[in-house]
Formats: sequence, structure tokens, C-alpha cells
Amino acid sequence: MKAFILAAGFGSRLRPITNSVPKPLIPVLNLPAICYTLTLLKETKIETVICNVHHHADHIRRFFSENDNFGIDMHISEETTILGTGGGLKQCEKLLDDGEPFVVINSDIIADFNLQALIEAHASSGNAGTLMLFETAEAKTIGDVGIHEKQIRDFRNMRKTGIRSDCIYAGAAILDPSIFQYLEKKFSSIVDTGFTGLIERESLGYFRHEGFWQDIGTPQSFWQANIEKRKNIFQIGKRIGSQIGFEPHMLSSQAVIADNATVHESIIGRNCHIEDGATVKDSVLLPGTTVPKDTNLDRVIAFPQGMLSLE
Repeated sequence: MKAFILAAGFGSRLRPITNSVPKPLIPVLNLPAICYTLTLLKETKIETVICNVHHHADHIRRFFSENDNFGIDMHISEETTILGTGGGLKQCEKLLDDGEPFVVINSDIIADFNLQALIEAHASSGNAGTLMLFETAEAKTIGDVGIHEKQIRDFRNMRKTGIRSDCIYAGAAILDPSIFQYLEKKFSSIVDTGFTGLIERESLGYFRHEGFWQDIGTPQSFWQANIEKRKNIFQIGKRIGSQIGFEPHMLSSQAVIADNATVHESIIGRNCHIEDGATVKDSVLLPGTTVPKDTNLDRVIAFPQGMLSLE
């Protein structure tokens, strides 16, 4: 089985952090976010991966090259003009249309998915697509999925069915190549094209994820992943380490912290410098950040070009 990783977005909601770093490489507990996705794919013994890139494409290419593609047969699909989730997948039709189902997965989610269970559920369903869903009280805000019996019928009530739920699309799916007939060779959303096409065929099913799930698309959710939800992430640390050779951690060995500086419940990235008398509390310091002498940081995301406050 092959997989397609969506990694071409601008990360607009995370600006200005993503001005210089693509969202898939922003570290969560000092691991680039895409490492969590790669772990799930490697656990499932997926050997061929297509990854679309656009924003800071050279950064992502270099990341894979420096890590020997993590032992995966990696194909990069660079979009000179961004194509969205639908157009980006359509561009890779020749690589994926071999008659077998394939995985589509986001590069900006942190979760303890059991992809093998999703694959098995799809195989036994008879559907052309099976989406991983996650129940959350924030479904109406994020965008809920309308489900009826064993089928997906709507997204955000866009089809005016009135069918709603407390579930969201969790960013992982198993799709048959038949979805390509609904995709467009231009900027488009996979929801508006491919998923809607399968809904009309009554062939889009779902599988419920009952474990941990965290998005990192906004400063608030990114901070939550690192600070409030890090215990959940540490619980899958061994899984991650066994697949990619690195485990999530709070303090980089390449950080420099002055003896009389104070660090409390914070994530400190590589090449960070915390100077004399500085205090860092409940904060995330991205690589290369310097905290000047006698500075107090509390509930912030700090990066070399500035910081975002979570107050």
C-alpha cells in the first residue's frame, strides 16, 4: 500500500512562525510535526510515500534528504502553484492509480491512530473511501461531519442535509483510485470534489478514532500540543522512537541555559539561549531563540523573529 502526505499548505493561521519554516517542520516536543505522521505510516509497513510540497519546499526536501528518507521510498510532488488538497492529490494520480487503495494523511496532526485498523475497516466495508473521524466538543467550530448509519452524508452541512454530528474528519483516510474521477486538475478541496463525489455514490464510510488527537494549525492548538497535551504525546514516545529514531523531549541537548535562569514546564528547542536571570514558564521556545537577560516569559511561543502570547 502507498500513502500520500499533504504537506504543501502555507500554514497561514500559524503566521508569522511559518514565514520562515513550513508547518510540517515546526517542532512539537522538539520533533518536526511530520515525524508523527511518518511514524504512523512506518508502523503500518507502508514503504512508498508521495509527499506534496509548495511553501518552503526546499526545507522539506532537505529534511528528508538529511534523514535518508527515514528508510521510505519517498517521492516529492512539488507544486509550483499551490493546488489544494484536491488538486494536489489529482497531480499524483499516475503514482497512485495502480488499482489498490492508498492512505491520505495530513502532516500537521498528532495522534495515536491505528492505521492498520482503518485499513482493515475499509477493506471489509465495500466503500470507495473510509475516513478517520474523531469525536470532539469542538466539532461545530472545527467543521463537523454528517453521518447516518454507516455512511458519511455531509460536511459542515454544506450539502444542506441537516445531518450533523460531534465528529470531525481527523486527517487520515483510505481511498480507492476511483476517487480520481471526481478530483480537478486545479486548486480545489478534496472535500468539495472527491469526498462529495463518493457521498453521491453512497460509498464514503468512516472509522472512529477513540484515542488521542491534536491539531497544530493555530498558535493556541500548537501551544496546547506542547504544553497541555504533552503527556499524551509522551505516551507514544517509544512508538515514535522505534520508527524514526528520535523521541519527543522537552529540552534539547543543544540548548544553552544560564545557571541562574529558571525554566518551568517549557519546551526548549535546539540552539536556544536563555541568559542570566531569565524566567521561562509554560512556554515553547522554537529553535534558535534567545531569551535576553532578566526577561520573563509566561505562556508564549517564542521564535527567533519574535513571539506570540497565549494570554
